[in-house]
Amino acid sequence: RACGEPLFESDKKFDAGCGWPSFDRPMENTALEEIRDTSHGMIRTEVRSTHGDSHLGHVFEGEGFSPKNIRHCVNSISMKFAPAE
Repeated sequence: RACGEPLFESDKKFDAGCGWPSFDRPMENTALEEIRDTSHGMIRTEVRSTHGDSHLGHVFEGEGFSPKNIRHCVNSISMKFAPAE
């Protein structure tokens, strides 16, 4: 939302039952930065927009929710949903 760049495609979205939009992968050539996050007594990987330098959510591996076995759990407030053209 902060920078307006496309990050994820709807066909990569799935319901992980967590309440946040979840995607099994970002769009190709997307400028995302992954940072180790050890806050709140957990070890996670934070996902940030490179251009907007804003927090988007976290990425988790090994949960079995998708064939790629990766879940990008994205805060919906950080996204602007736009129809495909």
